[in-house]
Amino acid sequence: MSSERTEVQVRPGVEGDLDALTDIYNHYVRETPITFDTATFTSEERRPWLLSHPEDGPHRLMVAVAADSQRILGYATSSAFRPKPAYETSVEVTIYLAPDAGARGVGTLLYKALFETLAGEDLHRAYAGIAQPNEASARLHERFGFRHVGTYREVGRKFGRYWDVAWYEKEL
Repeated sequence: MSSERTEVQVRPGVEGDLDALTDIYNHYVRETPITFDTATFTSEERRPWLLSHPEDGPHRLMVAVAADSQRILGYATSSAFRPKPAYETSVEVTIYLAPDAGARGVGTLLYKALFETLAGEDLHRAYAGIAQPNEASARLHERFGFRHVGTYREVGRKFGRYWDVAWYEKEL
């Protein structure tokens, strides 16, 4: 993506986005500790994940698309925080951008759209786990009212070392 601003549209994710979303996620699997997955996925392996984010309800998938090219620049999700029923009013949120789409406001647009769609849902809290270090993600979450509530030290091992995860919380 060039340094020029590109008009970005944000919409719910659809099945036709699966290949591009898988490619974005696999970049983070291969190249970064941002996700603790250690093996890449095929689109078919990611299909259940996509289908677990319908266009309504508390578990959403929002996709940012370049208006001119229709290229997917990133996505944000809200997912179940934990599988037990008492957690149903909590969600875990996450955001992934195409490697060349950072520092362009795409993440802000995605989270703005995601939280607008969640406003009418029966939700109490959103949580985000951020593998450390990741100052850009921490700043984004803080801009949206998240506050740091704790850090799991050396909770994940990837690339031959241990990584911390800082946990953030936002009232919905």
